[in-house]
Order: sequence, then structure tokens, then C-alpha cells
Amino acid sequence: MKTLSEKQLRIMDFLRDFVAERGYPPTVRDIQRGCDISSTSVVDYNLRILEREGHIRRDQDVSRGIELLGGRVRHTALVPVLGAIAAGEPIPVPSSDTWENRDWSETVEVAEEMVRGREGVYALRVKGDALIGDGDLVLMQHQTTADDGEMVAAWLKREEETTLKKLYRQGERVRLQPANPRMRPIYADAANLEIQGKVIGVIRRVG
Repeated sequence: MKTLSEKQLRIMDFLRDFVAERGYPPTVRDIQRGCDISSTSVVDYNLRILEREGHIRRDQDVSRGIELLGGRVRHTALVPVLGAIAAGEPIPVPSSDTWENRDWSETVEVAEEMVRGREGVYALRVKGDALIGDGDLVLMQHQTTADDGEMVAAWLKREEETTLKKLYRQGERVRLQPANPRMRPIYADAANLEIQGKVIGVIRRVG
């Protein structure tokens, strides 16, 4: 097996960290940005070498079709899907019965690294959100507080609308910042905002 270059080792480290954190592989453009590589063609060249040397497997027809090979066994956790998150509706939240009875009509299997030992983690299906794709799943931790910079499910009381945004406090106001830089932030009175949960992961729908 050929000795990997510094750039290829950096790509492998990025792949492992990305999959461990998010539960799915990155795109070529994710790798370009994350590894500070000059172009996607350079990324593609190095991925071909990594595949030839048996470190990864690629599906060219899938944008996130990179599979790590020869790594450690991937442990998984079973998470209940409790409903959907959509504008105009409060999000479904778990009760004590959710965990005691485990009478779940739908579940999703995720990498254990995404849960990281947290209790009370559940998933919601996204409907019509401009930030996260329609049909994707978000992993939620039920809580009513969050730190600045964390993505939350925010219920705007007067507007009766739920939105998934990063939270930043600015005195008596809050700024709800979308991850997409082309979208404008939402400003709201702190008293008008209710945090219904923190987003700890996103599972993208394939196809």
C-alpha cells in the first residue's frame, strides 16, 4: 500500500471527523473547504488515489457517496421519530412515557457518535424549511435553554411559527441566524421567543 501524502492524510482525518460528528459523509466541496484545498478537481484526484489504495469506496452517482474502509466498527443507536417540524406548528416534544413505554411507530438508526451518550434524543422530520431540506431528519435534544451559536427550534409566540436557526442574544432582542448566508436573519424580542429544543444533528434524505 502506497504511503499517503500529507494532503491525503488531511482528507482522511477530515472524513473521519465529519462522519463521526454528522453521521453521513461529506461532499467533495465540503472536503475542499474543510481541508483548504485549491479546487474540487484536486480533491477528486486525491480521492481517486485513496480509493485505489483501499482507504475509501466511492459511488460516483451519489454526492455524498464516500465510504470509509478498514476503520473501527461503527456502533449505532436507535432514535424515535416523533413527528414533523413545520412553520406554523410547535414541535412535538417527548414525554416520560416516550422513553418508558418505547412504543415508537418509527425509528431511525444513527451513528452513536451523533448521540454521544445524551438521554432523551429524538428525531423530527423537516417539512418545507428553507435551511434544512424537506424530508430531512433533525436530531433534537429537548431543552428550553441554549448557548449563543447553537441551532435551536425556536417558537415565535406572536407569529405562531417554528424556525430552525442559530441563536444569538443581543440585549432584549435575539437574532436567529440561518446557516445559509443568502438568507436574512430574524430579529425578535427575547420575551417573544420560546426555545423548544436544540438541534444536535441532521440526517439528510438521499434521493
